[in-house]
Amino acid sequence: MSEAFEGYERQYCEISASLSRKCTEAAAIDGEQKKQKVSEVKSGLEDAETLIRKMDLEVRSLQPSVKAALQAKLREYKSDLNNLKSDVKRISSSKAKNDTRQELLESGMADAIGFSADQRERLLMSTGKLNQSSERIRESRRTMLGTEELGVSILQDLHEQRQSLLHAHNTLHGVDDNVGKSKKILATLSKRMDRNKWIIGCIIVVLLLAIILIIYFKLIY
Repeated sequence: MSEAFEGYERQYCEISASLSRKCTEAAAIDGEQKKQKVSEVKSGLEDAETLIRKMDLEVRSLQPSVKAALQAKLREYKSDLNNLKSDVKRISSSKAKNDTRQELLESGMADAIGFSADQRERLLMSTGKLNQSSERIRESRRTMLGTEELGVSILQDLHEQRQSLLHAHNTLHGVDDNVGKSKKILATLSKRMDRNKWIIGCIIVVLLLAIILIIYFKLIY
């Protein structure tokens, strides 16, 4: 989940709880104190609205897999903010009389405050569940990244092995060339040896003939 969204969320929950408490206090007082308290609540509502807008913008910038869960939380916060606004309107109404205020405190306001408290409790529970889901998503992402890194490492190893095989192939090709050259040299040497044999044979024959002639002439004379 977005860290920025979590920061806005914590600020909103704190402001919402404070505004609910101030609404309860404002409903129980009159005069200038009530005006001051209502003014504080309205100022707090502006801050809450600003946080809602920031959360909305942050959600729009996130991936669809995360966006859906955060949009559900955002709808709950918007509903909570609308309830707070309704409480402020009832409290600050110029037509409200003391008996009307007392009636609100005893019935409607109590129900509204109770509803807001219950709703905030549900929001907190939902937030906990969504945080757990977000943690599982982050863990899945970490696992995917680890798998991706392993795949890249395997591809690099395969590439290195391919380069080694190509190098070995080139080396064998060079050995084949050297063997071919050696065969040609041996063939040439073999031809020269055969030719030398014939020359030596001829020389021997000539020498033998010369020796025979010498012996023959000696016998005759």
